[in-house]
Amino acid sequence: MSTGTIRTDVPARLDRLPWARWHWMIVIGLGTVWVLDGLEVTIVGNLSGRLSEEGSGLDITQSQVTGLGAAIYVLGACCGALFFGWLTDRFGRKKLFIVTLAVYLFGTAMTALSFDPWWFFLFRFVTGAGIGGEYAAINSAIDELIPARHRGRIDLIINGTYWAGAAFGALLTVPILTQLPVAWGWRVAFGLGVVLGLVILLVRRHVPESPRWLFIHGRGDEAEALVRGVEKEVEREDNVTLEPVDTSIEIHQRKTISFTTIAKTLVRQYPKRAALGFALFIGQAFLYNAVTFGYAQILQTFFEVPSGSTGYYFAVIAVGNLLGPLLLAPLFDSVGRKIMITGTYVLSGVLLLGTAWLFSSGALSAVTMTACWCVVLFFASAGASSAYLTVSEIFPMETRAMAIAFFFAIGTAVGGITGPLLFAELVGTKKVGDTVLAFCIGAAVMIAGGLVEAVLGVKAERRS
Repeated sequence: MSTGTIRTDVPARLDRLPWARWHWMIVIGLGTVWVLDGLEVTIVGNLSGRLSEEGSGLDITQSQVTGLGAAIYVLGACCGALFFGWLTDRFGRKKLFIVTLAVYLFGTAMTALSFDPWWFFLFRFVTGAGIGGEYAAINSAIDELIPARHRGRIDLIINGTYWAGAAFGALLTVPILTQLPVAWGWRVAFGLGVVLGLVILLVRRHVPESPRWLFIHGRGDEAEALVRGVEKEVEREDNVTLEPVDTSIEIHQRKTISFTTIAKTLVRQYPKRAALGFALFIGQAFLYNAVTFGYAQILQTFFEVPSGSTGYYFAVIAVGNLLGPLLLAPLFDSVGRKIMITGTYVLSGVLLLGTAWLFSSGALSAVTMTACWCVVLFFASAGASSAYLTVSEIFPMETRAMAIAFFFAIGTAVGGITGPLLFAELVGTKKVGDTVLAFCIGAAVMIAGGLVEAVLGVKAERRS
């Protein structure tokens, strides 16, 4: 529903702000949710062996946890992205920051109380829905509040904090699996996720609404007041005088936009950019959901690593994943999006093919396999984070949250659901050749995503 057309200089004023304490508040308040997602996925993957043991309280197999359970979690994330993405567009970023985190907390708490596989699967879906809703609200808010010259590196680093949670979750499972009874250890792990979520909820209360969302939805006076307050705060704290801006943009205000309108707009007006978004999302979703949910199963199946020790290996992989966005992120703003996204996707795929060859020849141990994956995912994690950055900045501002939700839901549904199911099935056969095939498929989809970026990529670095 249209409410008129206005001209505003708010985006230019936000982009010309120097980096300040206010920006750190945004980064900490919003970025910490990726820690939760990494914690969730890692805990489930590393607890899969313990959940399948007799006396755990659940009659479930390891392949069901890493396959069906992972797919249901991702399905919940896709549904949550669509539903909460629509609510984010309608009611604002700030309200949904709280709602989606509350859904996550509820789902995780109920998972800890699971007494039957159907209950476990149901609340994995609910937990995923909360996390999926976070992606749309938070990625759109980050891009709307962070100055354009910093947007690329900040977006990648924040998305990369997923792996800080993964490392923490992996190490957390070690004492839980070795020191606590089978029936209680995994419940305590999920309970600790709830505690961490409550801490983040307290921090997030201070994150403001997006000024861009406000003026798009006919609340221009509130947007103006918010930006004016931020400018005064920055001038006072940094002892600077902000220069006036002479750039404004025309905005068609709307109350809400339907997903039907979003789909038609993407296909009709931006078909190449739509193809690019899907290629990047499908590639990274397939690889990452398969590996993060299933790596512990690979270690236990082929290298006889005890279930209580898989966390150490996964923590090493998580550190490699975290270092990728941290070290490579500045290059996405300086060297450029197109070169870096293409390079990280293709290189990670090629390195994974090399890992598959070494594994098939019997040249790898649990330690060297982990080292290979660490190198592969160092590059893949920066590429994966750039998928969220890409779809949030190459479409009109009015459609940002809905576009992120749309691409996340469809791309992750295609890659993130099939990935864990396929990996769990192939690894579950306990045949080296089947697992090599799984590696090769993951490599192929990453390389394909990189090639699509090379042809259709958009040079969006440092642009408003």
